Amino acid sequence: MIVTYSIYIVDDEQSVREGLAMSLEEDYQVKAFSTGEETIDAVKTNPPDLILLDIGLPGMNGIEVLKKIKGICPDVLVIMITAYEDINTVVSAMKLGAYDYIMKPLQMEGLEATIRNALETIRLRKEIQFLQEKYLTENFPCFIGESNAIQDVMELVGMVAKSPNTPILILGETGTGKELIARAIHLKSPNFKGPLVTVNCAAIPRDLIESELFGYEKGAFSGAKESGKKGLIEEAVNGTLFLDEVGDLSLEAQAKLLRFLEEGEFYRIGGIKKLNVKTRVVSATNKDLDSLMEEGLFRKDLYFRLGVVKVQVPSLNKRQDCIIPLSKHFLFEFSRKFNKKFTGISLKAKDALKSHNWTGNVRELKNIIERGVLTSKGPELTIEDLGIEAVGRSPASEQIGVKTKFPPIPRGGIDIRSVQESLEKYYIEEALKMTGGNETKAAKLLKINHHTFRYHRKRLRTK
Repeated sequence: MIVTYSIYIVDDEQSVREGLAMSLEEDYQVKAFSTGEETIDAVKTNPPDLILLDIGLPGMNGIEVLKKIKGICPDVLVIMITAYEDINTVVSAMKLGAYDYIMKPLQMEGLEATIRNALETIRLRKEIQFLQEKYLTENFPCFIGESNAIQDVMELVGMVAKSPNTPILILGETGTGKELIARAIHLKSPNFKGPLVTVNCAAIPRDLIESELFGYEKGAFSGAKESGKKGLIEEAVNGTLFLDEVGDLSLEAQAKLLRFLEEGEFYRIGGIKKLNVKTRVVSATNKDLDSLMEEGLFRKDLYFRLGVVKVQVPSLNKRQDCIIPLSKHFLFEFSRKFNKKFTGISLKAKDALKSHNWTGNVRELKNIIERGVLTSKGPELTIEDLGIEAVGRSPASEQIGVKTKFPPIPRGGIDIRSVQESLEKYYIEEALKMTGGNETKAAKLLKINHHTFRYHRKRLRTK
């Protein structure tokens, strides 16, 4: 990615304008102005990346010009030029959002270093914009990723979102971005003009979830509002109802939700009038629904209705190529939030981020970057700022507790399918031994669902 930068020089002294332009135009796109009024007009039509702004301008002075520029385009970086160090003026400029200030007579070596530091901030911003333009389409939430795994997910989302009523079940570990996927489905669907109503099923007490979802009529129960209450399903009419942590629904609420999914109708609690509404139901969970169904805690018929289409969101550990782009995005986001001047991430910090075991997934990564930006000065995010160590990833065999050294390929070649089947069979048998023959727990250990585990066990004829 080739990044070019534009710089405006604003000074009433012709010799200063020409001298700076000659020194900088080899590396940057440079325009020069003698007044603040000209500069403001230019910023309105074509804002630059950086402005070198003299404080002592005739007419509208540099502080007034700075204020106007920041009102038009807050992201433009401004370095103030001053003939004398007036602390009050400098403080005023910094409060208004100036990046830095330099003194006359100008020393080009120092000025160029200041410009380079400032433009590093712009470089990071342009890199993020490039990533967003490349991987996100109009109206998509910010879901950045370069790995094939997440690109496959987003391609599937783009296809299934086109149907306005098909229920979609999003599966994935905590912190993988299931709510972002739900928002993407809503915004890419024909229902995007309608509301997106989000319900955290785990956060609502079980005895209240039915009234929250389906509403109630006047006097339906003790403590009910006199006017009754609309349910969230009604609130989401012609839009999308997102049921987060759907695995926490009570069996009673599950039965009522199933009826709504099958027939598009329901009754408010205490009501006798049948209500019909159209809304897309998107649900998500990090729980093992197969295990819950075996234990009788989740209805199989509801599972199949909710999961007409299933979207499996990969963990961050399976999306290695996403880690650094996401880290840069969060670095830029929190640099702006905390008014810090971070320009990038050190190589050691990148290594640590790539080798870390992300049990909390994208949410954990975001929290680590936020803490690093908040507690350190920059301009580069270091491994010390992150508070994690760079460690090599262990092979899968060592992670499960089996220390196996893989043999070299023999001269005559190797039957890779046979090796793969042997390896699968070995790990399935080991997982069953470790879990006392419990298929559900063995499947969890191998990070696959119960049905997939059973299929492979039968196919490979394991014990």
